[in-house]
Amino acid sequence: MEEAFRQVAEIIASFVEMAAVLIVAYGCGEAFVQLLGVMVKRNVSHGQRKAIWRRLGVWLLIGLEFELAADIIGSVISPTWQDIGELGAIAVVRTFLNYFLEKDLDHAEETEQIEPLPPGRVTGARPD
Repeated sequence: MEEAFRQVAEIIASFVEMAAVLIVAYGCGEAFVQLLGVMVKRNVSHGQRKAIWRRLGVWLLIGLEFELAADIIGSVISPTWQDIGELGAIAVVRTFLNYFLEKDLDHAEETEQIEPLPPGRVTGARPD
């Protein structure tokens, strides 16, 4: 029974890790395609590049969460003290990465909301 549980946990952990890789790969591909589009245009604002960066950051955050989930599932498979210590170290590193990336994304959103409107635009005015 215990061996069957380990096999199921290994399969689930592998699928979760595969999902994390696909999530990050999709986010990188999406960002790359959008950056190619931005490079072709002549009048590109910093806000457009920042929006691409924020979107990629969201995909990276989701990927990190999936990787952490896979590590937690994997710790059920081989719960030695060394494995638990390694999981703890990995969790701390990924949590710090996640925290600072999310903080950067929040800061980017706040600064975007505070940025002044371009000249000639009035708040609440409808475009003709």
